[in-house]
Amino acid sequence: MLLNIMITNFIKRLTPVIALLVLNCSFAKSQDSVVTVNIDLAKTYQHIDNFGASDAWSCQFIGNWPKEKTNKIADLFFSKDTLADGSPKGIALSLWRFNIGAGSAQQADSSGIKNEWRRAASFLNADGTYNWGNQAGQEWFLKAAKERGVKQFLGFVNSPPVNFTVNGKAYATGGKTNLSAGKYDAYADYLATVVKGVKKTTGIEFNYISPVNEPQWDWSDGGQEGCPYTNAEIAGLVRSIDKSFTQNKVQSKILVGEAGSITYLFSAADKPAKGNQINDFFKQGSPDYIGGLKNVNKTIMAHSYFTTSPMATAIKLRQQLTQAVSDIPGLSYSESEYCILGNNAGEIDGNKRDLGIDAALYLARVIHTDLTAANASAWQWWTAISPVDYKDGLIYVDKNKTDGNYYTSKMLWAMGNYSRFIRPGALRIDANTAGESSLKSPLLISAFKDGKKLIVVIINNNTGDVAVNLNTGSIKIANARAYITSASADLHSENVIKNQSSIVINGKSITTITGIIQ
Repeated sequence: MLLNIMITNFIKRLTPVIALLVLNCSFAKSQDSVVTVNIDLAKTYQHIDNFGASDAWSCQFIGNWPKEKTNKIADLFFSKDTLADGSPKGIALSLWRFNIGAGSAQQADSSGIKNEWRRAASFLNADGTYNWGNQAGQEWFLKAAKERGVKQFLGFVNSPPVNFTVNGKAYATGGKTNLSAGKYDAYADYLATVVKGVKKTTGIEFNYISPVNEPQWDWSDGGQEGCPYTNAEIAGLVRSIDKSFTQNKVQSKILVGEAGSITYLFSAADKPAKGNQINDFFKQGSPDYIGGLKNVNKTIMAHSYFTTSPMATAIKLRQQLTQAVSDIPGLSYSESEYCILGNNAGEIDGNKRDLGIDAALYLARVIHTDLTAANASAWQWWTAISPVDYKDGLIYVDKNKTDGNYYTSKMLWAMGNYSRFIRPGALRIDANTAGESSLKSPLLISAFKDGKKLIVVIINNNTGDVAVNLNTGSIKIANARAYITSASADLHSENVIKNQSSIVINGKSITTITGIIQ
């Protein structure tokens, strides 16, 4: 009863103040205590391709849990439906990442990977035959995503199948590539076979294949499947895959990069043979140029790990990345993996679960910085479902292979402030603020248009509420709604009240405002 009273009082307090006037969204009177957000619909940046998450590694088990639970989990990830109060049922991810395993799961303890929750099965058996049921739990989520309207699917590989590795394991030895020199073509044909086999089994054809993952790391500790590569080795492998995809009429596009850090895209850093990937792969005249191959998508991918704090450093590195990408005509950048790792300059520790708003606010900040400073066209989270005590899951589960409980995190809903409303094809537009000098922490604001839809995401890291005016000049906005993620709300929907001059953004919250451009 006390909880119901608290919630009722919270909504009563929030409803009258969460307001936006405007049918023309222009504010003639300025207020010193109000932050003005100027939105320029004519000044545009990158198109958005997708927001996604990965099925590694838990979905191999959770996909076989009782279907009453797996369907509820799938709804949280993929559903576009709304609840009775207008709040979203799920975060409507627009891309799902499928881990094409290397076979360590079949090797069991002899794989050398001690934690079975970090092993992965392979469709390719030891005798060279294929079994399309070997990754059944993951395939369940693949089909569940499609049933709920997801249209983009990415198959990624941490290690080539153990059938093709030098040491017969799914992790490397001595920091050198574990793909046998004579097996590039065999690995390429295997990927073509996997694309066709999964399509025949599930009806889903991968839009993208990412054949290498974080090639800068040694992957020699047996902590998970992994394989290092130099840029020259990646280029050779991609040429083999391009040839095989053409010969086998595979429509999937090859994505390259998946760099362990964004710095390896534009700098040699500490890995001279594995850095400067933008120029090596996409600048004509480079010995490793693969940008002109028929099946290579003109996108470079990297992971946001270890570059997100402090904020000034995060922005500077992303501005360098943006410049390097812009030097290659037609190239785009995608952030393809992230969860909260390390100590992040003392701002937040990646250890220990945090189902609350603090981790969610940090996640939202990373998404915001990648979208606005790095011009990321896609943003993808690492592991959608986690059984461990880290800040690496959108949904957490009991470490039980057959059944258990699941737990939503505020990080899930914070990502939903973006993924639910910023759909494929949306265009980022300019948003800048005035009147923030009184705030301890500046608001983080990004804006997007999608046809006649306007989407504005506002992150308030301050403990107190902040009043905001949205200024779109003479352009009118209709049917405005706010969707709030905070300590007490999970993408809670509120009507934006007309005939007021500002909208109040709650302290420590992420708020998405949507409306129709008139």
